Amino acid sequence: MTALVLALLAGALVGLALGSLGAGGSILTVPALIYLLGFSPAEATTASLIIVIVTSLTALLAHARAKTVRWRAGLLFAAAGLGPAAAAGLLSAHIPAVVLTLAFAALAVLAGLRMLRRRTPSAGATASAPRAAGAGAALGAVTGFLGVGGGFLAVPALVAALAVPMSAAVGTSLLVIIANALVALAARATTEVSLDWALIMPFIATAVLGAWDGKRLAAKVRPATLQRVFGTLLLAVAAVMATGTLL
Repeated sequence: MTALVLALLAGALVGLALGSLGAGGSILTVPALIYLLGFSPAEATTASLIIVIVTSLTALLAHARAKTVRWRAGLLFAAAGLGPAAAAGLLSAHIPAVVLTLAFAALAVLAGLRMLRRRTPSAGATASAPRAAGAGAALGAVTGFLGVGGGFLAVPALVAALAVPMSAAVGTSLLVIIANALVALAARATTEVSLDWALIMPFIATAVLGAWDGKRLAAKVRPATLQRVFGTLLLAVAAVMATGTLL
Protein backbone atom coordinates (compact mmCIF):
# COMPACT_ATOMS: atom_id res chain seq x y z
CA MET A 1 0.00 0.00 0.00
CA THR A 2 1.48 3.34 -1.02
CA ALA A 3 2.19 6.16 1.41
CA LEU A 4 -0.43 8.35 -0.30
CA VAL A 5 -3.19 5.78 0.24
CA LEU A 6 -2.13 5.37 3.87
CA ALA A 7 -2.25 9.15 4.34
CA LEU A 8 -5.77 9.27 2.92
CA LEU A 9 -6.98 6.42 5.14
CA ALA A 10 -5.31 7.77 8.28
CA GLY A 11 -6.74 11.23 7.69
CA ALA A 12 -10.22 9.79 7.27
CA LEU A 13 -9.94 7.90 10.58
CA VAL A 14 -8.76 11.01 12.44
CA GLY A 15 -11.57 13.09 10.95
CA LEU A 16 -14.12 10.41 11.80
CA ALA A 17 -13.02 10.47 15.45
CA LEU A 18 -13.06 14.27 15.60
CA GLY A 19 -16.46 14.53 13.96
CA SER A 20 -18.14 11.87 16.06
CA LEU A 21 -16.61 12.63 19.45
CA GLY A 22 -15.42 16.24 19.23
CA ALA A 23 -12.23 15.35 21.10
CA GLY A 24 -9.50 12.73 21.12
CA GLY A 25 -9.23 12.30 17.37
CA SER A 26 -6.11 14.39 16.95
CA ILE A 27 -4.21 12.05 19.28
CA LEU A 28 -4.37 9.47 16.51
CA THR A 29 -2.56 11.85 14.14
CA VAL A 30 0.95 11.59 15.56
CA PRO A 31 1.15 7.76 15.70
CA ALA A 32 -0.35 7.57 12.21
CA LEU A 33 2.32 9.91 10.87
CA ILE A 34 5.10 8.00 12.62
CA TYR A 35 4.13 4.38 12.07
CA LEU A 36 2.24 4.57 8.79
CA LEU A 37 3.98 7.41 6.95
CA GLY A 38 7.51 7.21 8.35
CA PHE A 39 7.71 10.66 9.98
CA SER A 40 10.15 11.18 12.84
CA PRO A 41 8.57 12.13 16.20
CA ALA A 42 9.70 15.77 15.74
CA GLU A 43 8.29 15.89 12.20
CA ALA A 44 5.06 14.17 13.26
CA THR A 45 4.32 16.52 16.16
CA THR A 46 4.96 19.55 13.92
CA ALA A 47 2.82 18.21 11.08
CA SER A 48 0.13 17.32 13.60
CA LEU A 49 -0.12 20.98 14.64
CA ILE A 50 -0.91 21.94 11.05
CA ILE A 51 -3.53 19.20 10.76
CA VAL A 52 -5.06 20.16 14.11
CA ILE A 53 -5.31 23.83 13.09
CA VAL A 54 -7.07 23.14 9.79
CA THR A 55 -9.48 20.50 11.07
CA SER A 56 -10.28 22.45 14.25
CA LEU A 57 -10.88 25.63 12.25
CA THR A 58 -13.36 23.79 10.05
CA ALA A 59 -15.20 22.49 13.11
CA LEU A 60 -15.07 25.90 14.83
CA LEU A 61 -16.85 27.55 11.90
CA ALA A 62 -19.68 25.05 12.22
CA HIS A 63 -19.98 25.70 15.95
CA ALA A 64 -19.85 29.46 15.38
CA ARG A 65 -22.77 29.23 12.96
CA ALA A 66 -24.66 27.28 15.62
CA LYS A 67 -23.71 29.95 18.21
CA THR A 68 -22.14 27.40 20.55
CA VAL A 69 -18.83 29.22 21.09
CA ARG A 70 -18.14 31.36 24.17
CA TRP A 71 -15.60 33.69 22.57
CA ARG A 72 -14.62 35.70 25.65
CA ALA A 73 -14.16 32.65 27.88
CA GLY A 74 -12.23 30.84 25.15
CA LEU A 75 -9.87 33.74 24.50
CA LEU A 76 -9.20 34.21 28.22
CA PHE A 77 -8.50 30.50 28.62
CA ALA A 78 -6.26 30.47 25.54
CA ALA A 79 -4.29 33.51 26.72
CA ALA A 80 -2.95 31.53 29.66
CA GLY A 81 -1.62 28.83 27.36
CA LEU A 82 0.09 30.90 24.67
CA GLY A 83 3.39 31.31 26.51
CA PRO A 84 3.66 27.64 27.53
CA ALA A 85 2.65 26.58 24.01
CA ALA A 86 5.45 28.64 22.47
CA ALA A 87 8.05 27.46 24.98
CA ALA A 88 7.03 23.82 24.65
CA GLY A 89 7.00 24.11 20.86
CA LEU A 90 10.62 25.28 20.90
CA LEU A 91 11.64 22.65 23.44
CA SER A 92 10.02 19.75 21.62
CA ALA A 93 12.33 19.96 18.61
CA HIS A 94 15.32 19.33 20.91
CA ILE A 95 13.89 16.40 22.86
CA PRO A 96 15.12 12.86 22.04
CA ALA A 97 12.70 10.84 19.92
CA VAL A 98 12.37 8.16 22.62
CA VAL A 99 11.24 10.68 25.21
CA LEU A 100 8.72 12.27 22.83
CA THR A 101 7.28 8.89 21.89
CA LEU A 102 6.91 7.72 25.50
CA ALA A 103 5.35 11.05 26.52
CA PHE A 104 2.87 10.73 23.70
CA ALA A 105 2.07 7.13 24.67
CA ALA A 106 1.32 8.30 28.22
CA LEU A 107 -1.02 10.99 26.88
CA ALA A 108 -2.79 8.44 24.69
CA VAL A 109 -3.34 6.23 27.76
CA LEU A 110 -4.86 9.18 29.63
CA ALA A 111 -7.16 10.04 26.73
CA GLY A 112 -8.18 6.40 26.27
CA LEU A 113 -9.03 5.96 29.94
CA ARG A 114 -11.09 9.15 29.99
CA MET A 115 -13.10 7.89 27.02
CA LEU A 116 -13.68 4.47 28.60
CA ARG A 117 -14.89 6.07 31.83
CA ARG A 118 -17.41 8.13 29.85
CA ARG A 119 -17.90 10.62 32.66
CA THR A 120 -19.58 13.94 31.84
CA PRO A 121 -17.69 16.91 33.32
CA SER A 122 -19.54 18.50 36.21
CA ALA A 123 -20.05 22.23 35.87
CA GLY A 124 -18.53 24.48 38.49
CA ALA A 125 -20.80 26.82 40.36
CA THR A 126 -18.66 29.86 39.59
CA ALA A 127 -15.76 30.66 37.31
CA SER A 128 -12.31 30.43 38.90
CA ALA A 129 -9.59 32.60 37.38
CA PRO A 130 -6.65 30.76 39.05
CA ARG A 131 -7.94 27.35 37.99
CA ALA A 132 -8.60 28.61 34.47
CA ALA A 133 -5.08 30.05 34.23
CA GLY A 134 -3.50 26.83 35.46
CA ALA A 135 -5.56 24.62 33.17
CA GLY A 136 -4.97 26.93 30.19
CA ALA A 137 -1.21 26.90 30.77
CA ALA A 138 -1.15 23.10 31.07
CA LEU A 139 -3.15 22.65 27.89
CA GLY A 140 -0.89 25.07 26.01
CA ALA A 141 2.18 23.12 27.12
CA VAL A 142 0.67 19.81 26.01
CA THR A 143 -0.32 21.24 22.62
CA GLY A 144 3.09 22.80 22.03
CA PHE A 145 5.10 19.79 23.19
CA LEU A 146 3.18 16.92 21.63
CA GLY A 147 1.31 18.59 18.77
CA VAL A 148 -2.18 17.50 19.86
CA GLY A 149 -5.33 19.54 20.29
CA GLY A 150 -6.14 18.24 23.74
CA GLY A 151 -9.89 18.62 23.45
CA PHE A 152 -10.39 15.82 25.97
CA LEU A 153 -8.54 18.03 28.48
CA ALA A 154 -9.93 21.41 27.38
CA VAL A 155 -13.63 20.54 27.54
CA PRO A 156 -13.75 19.49 31.23
CA ALA A 157 -11.41 22.37 32.16
CA LEU A 158 -13.69 24.94 30.52
CA VAL A 159 -16.73 23.48 32.26
CA ALA A 160 -15.12 23.31 35.71
CA ALA A 161 -12.91 26.42 35.70
CA LEU A 162 -14.90 28.92 33.64
CA ALA A 163 -18.43 27.57 34.13
CA VAL A 164 -18.91 27.14 30.37
CA PRO A 165 -22.01 24.98 29.76
CA MET A 166 -21.43 21.63 28.10
CA SER A 167 -23.49 22.76 25.11
CA ALA A 168 -20.78 25.35 24.35
CA ALA A 169 -17.70 23.61 25.77
CA VAL A 170 -16.69 21.68 22.65
CA GLY A 171 -17.00 24.68 20.34
CA THR A 172 -15.14 26.91 22.80
CA SER A 173 -12.37 24.33 23.23
CA LEU A 174 -11.74 24.45 19.48
CA LEU A 175 -10.97 28.17 19.77
CA VAL A 176 -8.46 27.44 22.54
CA ILE A 177 -6.87 24.61 20.58
CA ILE A 178 -6.42 26.72 17.44
CA ALA A 179 -4.79 29.57 19.37
CA ASN A 180 -2.34 27.26 21.15
CA ALA A 181 -1.51 25.31 18.00
CA LEU A 182 -0.83 28.47 15.98
CA VAL A 183 1.60 29.78 18.60
CA ALA A 184 3.32 26.41 18.94
CA LEU A 185 3.66 26.10 15.17
CA ALA A 186 5.13 29.61 14.91
CA ALA A 187 7.69 28.69 17.57
CA ARG A 188 8.68 25.58 15.64
CA ALA A 189 9.16 27.58 12.44
CA THR A 190 12.63 28.45 13.74
CA THR A 191 13.61 24.79 14.07
CA GLU A 192 15.09 22.59 11.36
CA VAL A 193 12.19 20.21 10.75
CA SER A 194 11.31 19.26 7.18
CA LEU A 195 7.74 18.29 6.28
CA ASP A 196 6.43 16.10 3.47
CA TRP A 197 3.57 18.22 2.15
CA ALA A 198 2.72 15.60 -0.48
CA LEU A 199 1.47 13.43 2.39
CA ILE A 200 0.24 16.12 4.78
CA MET A 201 -2.19 17.73 2.33
CA PRO A 202 -4.08 14.50 1.46
CA PHE A 203 -4.17 13.68 5.17
CA ILE A 204 -5.80 17.05 5.90
CA ALA A 205 -8.27 16.70 3.02
CA THR A 206 -9.65 13.35 4.17
CA ALA A 207 -9.60 14.45 7.82
CA VAL A 208 -11.91 17.34 6.99
CA LEU A 209 -14.20 15.10 4.93
CA GLY A 210 -14.10 12.42 7.61
CA ALA A 211 -15.22 14.92 10.23
CA TRP A 212 -18.48 15.44 8.34
CA ASP A 213 -19.01 11.67 8.15
CA GLY A 214 -18.25 11.51 11.87
CA LYS A 215 -21.11 13.91 12.60
CA ARG A 216 -23.50 11.66 10.71
CA LEU A 217 -22.12 8.60 12.50
CA ALA A 218 -22.67 10.25 15.88
CA ALA A 219 -26.36 10.65 15.03
CA LYS A 220 -26.73 6.91 14.40
CA VAL A 221 -24.50 5.32 17.06
CA ARG A 222 -24.71 5.78 20.82
CA PRO A 223 -21.94 8.14 22.10
CA ALA A 224 -20.96 5.61 24.78
CA THR A 225 -20.31 2.99 22.11
CA LEU A 226 -18.16 5.36 20.05
CA GLN A 227 -16.18 6.35 23.13
CA ARG A 228 -15.50 2.73 24.02
CA VAL A 229 -14.29 1.97 20.50
CA PHE A 230 -11.95 4.96 20.24
CA GLY A 231 -10.85 4.65 23.86
CA THR A 232 -9.80 1.05 23.26
CA LEU A 233 -8.06 2.09 20.03
CA LEU A 234 -6.07 4.77 21.88
CA LEU A 235 -4.94 2.29 24.53
CA ALA A 236 -3.82 -0.12 21.81
CA VAL A 237 -1.92 2.69 20.04
CA ALA A 238 -0.23 3.65 23.32
CA ALA A 239 0.81 0.04 23.92
CA VAL A 240 2.31 -0.25 20.43
CA MET A 241 4.21 3.03 20.80
CA ALA A 242 5.60 2.17 24.24
CA THR A 243 6.52 -1.38 23.26
CA GLY A 244 8.19 -0.35 20.02
CA THR A 245 10.21 2.32 21.82
CA LEU A 246 11.37 0.26 24.78
CA LEU A 247 12.19 -2.99 22.95
